[in-house]
Amino acid sequence: MKQKQAEIEIGTSGQGLYEFSGEVAAFVAASEIGIGQVTVFIRHTSASLLIQENADADVQRDLTEFYQRLVPENMDWLRHTSEGPDDMPAHIKAALSQVSLTIPIAAGAMMLGTWQGIFLFEHRRRPHQRKVVLHTVGVA
Repeated sequence: MKQKQAEIEIGTSGQGLYEFSGEVAAFVAASEIGIGQVTVFIRHTSASLLIQENADADVQRDLTEFYQRLVPENMDWLRHTSEGPDDMPAHIKAALSQVSLTIPIAAGAMMLGTWQGIFLFEHRRRPHQRKVVLHTVGVA
């Protein structure tokens, strides 16, 4: 059994989806795991992770718009407002999505579908440097 772990940083410029499938694929290839899995984990509470279509940018725009309508800013009943009007809504959006993904590896590559990509979903308006942990486990 082999394991490898690394942390990458993904810069964001505001709310939206940021694909980083290539970085994960490169890490998987360097890990020399033939069959196993890769775990992708974000170390933040106001951003999340998604596996989503990467062929049509309208999908990402529509998802971002859906989350903005589902959890709007300036809800007057929120108590946690000290970090700005987008902070608590960002925490709620992250709670509704995922902070960790597990993807199978076969023949040394992730078994993503044809149109699937791995995305960081930034829920804050201002730019951030997000930290994501990658961990592979498996056999050569």
